[in-house]
Amino acid sequence: MRAGNVGFGPLLRFISGNNAQSQSIAMTAPVIQETTAPETHTVSFVLPAEFSASNIPAPNNSRVSVVEVAPKRVAVRRFSGGWKASRFEKNEQALLADLDTAGLSTRGHAYFARFDPPWKPGFLKRNEVLVDLAN
Repeated sequence: MRAGNVGFGPLLRFISGNNAQSQSIAMTAPVIQETTAPETHTVSFVLPAEFSASNIPAPNNSRVSVVEVAPKRVAVRRFSGGWKASRFEKNEQALLADLDTAGLSTRGHAYFARFDPPWKPGFLKRNEVLVDLAN
């Protein structure tokens, strides 16, 4: 939970103009969070379609990087509710169990997508747990 809050700030400042061109960039949804090591997390935005790796302004903050992600197949489980680690873990386990039942293999760790601002009531919030599918 803390990683999402800490990681969000530099990204928000980047799209608010803390970049080489002082350019504001539209906020998009979802905010994606992935645990990459026991105490390391990546928090990311999906940039608007008009931007690519070649025309996005360089971040001023060294903690922010622009990464082009190749297309991939993922499995997704959608659920509602506020941010709570146990809610995400429960839905992750359900997604992995469904994929196992279907005979589908995964690659890497599950990650989470949040679509709504913090002030939206929890029961209205949309979230997803995602995992990359193996070829």
